[in-house]
Amino acid sequence: MVKVTVCGAAGGIGQPLSLLLKLNPQVSELSLFDIVNAKGVAADLSHINTPAVVTGHQPANKEDKTAIVDALKGTDLVIIPAGVPRKPGMTRADLFNINASIIRDLVANIGRTAPNAAILIISNPVNATVPIAAEVLKKLGVFNPRKLFGVTTLDSVRAETFLGELINVNPSSLKGKISVIGGHSGDTIVPLVNVTPEIASKVAKISVADYEKFIHRVQFGGDEVVKAKNGAGSATLSMAYAGYRFAEGVLSSLAGQSSSSAIPDSSYIYLPEIPGGKEFSAKYLRGVDFFSVPVVLEKGEIKSFVNPFEKLKVSKQEEGFVQVALAGLESSIAQGTNFVAGSKL
Repeated sequence: MVKVTVCGAAGGIGQPLSLLLKLNPQVSELSLFDIVNAKGVAADLSHINTPAVVTGHQPANKEDKTAIVDALKGTDLVIIPAGVPRKPGMTRADLFNINASIIRDLVANIGRTAPNAAILIISNPVNATVPIAAEVLKKLGVFNPRKLFGVTTLDSVRAETFLGELINVNPSSLKGKISVIGGHSGDTIVPLVNVTPEIASKVAKISVADYEKFIHRVQFGGDEVVKAKNGAGSATLSMAYAGYRFAEGVLSSLAGQSSSSAIPDSSYIYLPEIPGGKEFSAKYLRGVDFFSVPVVLEKGEIKSFVNPFEKLKVSKQEEGFVQVALAGLESSIAQGTNFVAGSKL
């Protein structure tokens, strides 16, 4: 059985994500941390008739460091949706100054208290917060690139949903038949829709205008939600589902189960220390260190990754999207690493 810790459990993503985790039979202990209301959320979830024991942890004051340590002790998997959400007109880059410090401090606590835990980062901007996490763990001497994941699954969920609408197929049937690579903001997101001949033939029948709208909608789907909520929130429920979907894959791998999808979900990972990653980056990514690719999981960590350029029939147009993505990723990665270089842990 597995202990899972959610950091930011009382927030708009954290609460529904924690609910989904409480329902997972592989979770034996669900530890909820937040600066406020974690105990209330834990009490609420503890009334659900599933075996997972739920505990809530929140600091008594700004100086209290015991709550986060208690939340993390003995944990196998940490999921971080903590941070502020996007507001109207705010890009993921605008979130950086606030969320960067939150991620730095949470990951430092993980490195000191639960260095062997798998870490799933949801907090935006993922293109920069994952490099922050990597640099923090490097500074602490406990960095395991196989266990650090940027959760980009919402891009896949959106791509499956929106493409299913376009080609008139059940969106759930597209899992494992299309893929999304790159990063997790705007034009760093690259949907790949020619992975299987069956889907590629249906995509070929849609108009250029509809294809372009599909790409834009996947890349900027978050804006659609922010606008629809009239500034009262961002994509919380869909993100909670997407975060759980990836967490479920990690939990299944911890239980010794393998993915049933032909093409596994992607994650934004540090390539240089994954087997074949450095060569892949040099050949296809101009040496960029972080990139979202389909990952094969084993025992809660990355066993290998799928090279999309060799396995997923990337079109010339999609290759062009990748080149655009790389420029954005380079600046975000530098922003994240430079932030930690100037920080004290």
